[in-house]
Amino acid sequence: MTASAEPRYLGVQGRGTIALPVDVRRRLHLDEPGAQLEMTEREDGVIELRPALPVPADQRWFWTERWQEREREVDEHVAAGRVVVHESTDAFAEHLDALDGLDDE
Repeated sequence: MTASAEPRYLGVQGRGTIALPVDVRRRLHLDEPGAQLEMTEREDGVIELRPALPVPADQRWFWTERWQEREREVDEHVAAGRVVVHESTDAFAEHLDALDGLDDE
């Protein structure tokens, strides 16, 4: 699905409610919980509507259940002190090389 350059007309209901076409809602993720539209009224009379998602679509991966599960695992490791802090990138790389060497044993 792609955006259409052709104008579409939406009916305005009694209380000012409009319904966006289903293809537009799906393409812009406006069918997801918490989705909103940002409205800007320009001086030339044009009304601009922009999707305003609680989580931007390009960052939704972070909020998937699997990713959040992994985030909780990391939090548990940090809380338990099972972490190593390195003073430099070189020290980090040396640590990884040492871990790789453990696999060879």
